[in-house]
Amino acid sequence: MNLCINQLKELYSNGSITPEKLCKQLLETCRGESSPVWIYLLGEDELETYLNRLKGRGPDDLPLYGIPFAIKDNIDLTGVPTTAGCPAYAYTPEKSAFVVQKLIDAGAIPLGKTNLDQFATGLVGVRSPFGAVNNSFNPDYVSGGSSSGSAVAVAKAMCSFSLGTDTAGSGRVPAAFNNIFGVKPTKGLLSTSGVVPACRSLDCVSIFALTAEDGNTVLSVAAGKDEQDPFSRKAPVSCKSKWDAQTFTYGVPQKDQLEFFGNKEYQASFSTSLALLDKIGGKRIEIDFTSFLDAAKLLYEGPWVEERTVAVGEFIRENFDKVDPIVREIVANARRSSATELFQALYTLQAYKSKSDTVFEKLDLIVTPTAGTCYTIKEVQADPIRLNSNLGYYTNYMNLLDYCSLAVPTALTTTVPFGITLVGKTFNDAKLLSLGEKIQQLTGLAMGAGNEVPIFSGEKKTESNGVLLAVCGAHLQGLPLHHQLQSLNAKLVESTTTSEKYMMFALQTEPPKPGLIRNEKKGRKQAVEVYSLSKESFGAFVASIPHPLGIGKLELADGSWVSGFIAEPVVAEMGVDITAFGGWKSYLAS
Repeated sequence: MNLCINQLKELYSNGSITPEKLCKQLLETCRGESSPVWIYLLGEDELETYLNRLKGRGPDDLPLYGIPFAIKDNIDLTGVPTTAGCPAYAYTPEKSAFVVQKLIDAGAIPLGKTNLDQFATGLVGVRSPFGAVNNSFNPDYVSGGSSSGSAVAVAKAMCSFSLGTDTAGSGRVPAAFNNIFGVKPTKGLLSTSGVVPACRSLDCVSIFALTAEDGNTVLSVAAGKDEQDPFSRKAPVSCKSKWDAQTFTYGVPQKDQLEFFGNKEYQASFSTSLALLDKIGGKRIEIDFTSFLDAAKLLYEGPWVEERTVAVGEFIRENFDKVDPIVREIVANARRSSATELFQALYTLQAYKSKSDTVFEKLDLIVTPTAGTCYTIKEVQADPIRLNSNLGYYTNYMNLLDYCSLAVPTALTTTVPFGITLVGKTFNDAKLLSLGEKIQQLTGLAMGAGNEVPIFSGEKKTESNGVLLAVCGAHLQGLPLHHQLQSLNAKLVESTTTSEKYMMFALQTEPPKPGLIRNEKKGRKQAVEVYSLSKESFGAFVASIPHPLGIGKLELADGSWVSGFIAEPVVAEMGVDITAFGGWKSYLAS
């Protein structure tokens, strides 16, 4: 099964799993992780504190009932050390960060604190004394930073969602490199009380999630005015408005302003991603991206880098040998700007802001790559400053210009995944997330690194409350015909596979569908989802199935038999053999 919020709440509601069982199992998985994703994991006694808060409550009472999450270790959790990636800096907070407490009050369960680029300084995920966090797809590559551990924890199915921070791209670059969603909210929408500052006037708490829908759910819970945070902002009612229009206009930087640093595979993936947007009603317009790029340069070439010195500069000067050398170089050696230079930079930024806002006047949003390329850990260690800077080409301007954004996974490559960023005006967060949902449905990508959580091992499925139905194609979650199951009030029982006795063929239908044939010699396991329907709903569903597909008995991996899609042998002649992919979504993602 996956760890999406709605699925977990369904499983809690029907008694298939409990928050206690799930969280303890996930902690075991986390402890067995070889990459240094975690800095601190809760013990079972600490976990009980949060589980006890759920007693007498249920999934209908709390929006995040029993939903496990991770916290970047520059964000406070009561009684757990906050290190910001530097053990010598550690302190133990008496209360949780404002945003963490809101999530806990909504029923979410914290599992622990995750690794990061020290003091949230970097986009690579290697600047930590706890070790470099490996990419969830290719361990030779960077996972992206600074919120490296938070992103990989979600991608590898160790938690449902996680918190990061995003000052210069740290909530977006790791999302792109790990095939998950990265929500960079409007500045101030999520309080930064209880967050170790990087550049306090620009800092944002960010959200990593498997789906845009989950990102929206977490954002709606976590957002809120915090009187203790002078940078906190109250969202207008329009902030929750979704994108209902069938068409939209989006801007793309002129071709000579797009930069892929020689990565032709990423360049091709961006073109394919734009075609997806056009397919769902997007009208593409080339824009002059100069003011955005010029604003981005101010972040590290202007006085804003000295905000990091304000935050942790004194500690670094007093603990010089206990700080990562690259972080030390960036923060401690920042040039001291005069007040005159600061005001000049503010005036320059305002000019860039005015030009950028003018570009937005004829657009609903802007679309760029999240990152133009990716690098191996060894490459970054050999050239840490320049390559890190390359990864921020499309991200550094965002908070300076006060826009919101969403990192959306759109393609898998031979190295690490690729994604695009949707850029919106202030408080257009929900609109970007609703568009992100549409894109996700169209890509058909597996969620994260495709890890499954074996919740149902050893448990027997029954049809005491209805008919069990296995689906393998367009009716899967996130695909075009899933709404048919929803309209029949079908309940997800489990995500699993068939036995190793089935071949799958791709049919040229609209929408595209697979055909499943039993073949004990040439078959292999194929991914399926099992649903429970009432007998009346099952009858209505079967009546709507077109030739050459049909419903028969399907053998699952655990040896049980359920009703499921079985095609007539003729599909072997009609379709393309895709058995080797092991499932319809994997085939679509290819």
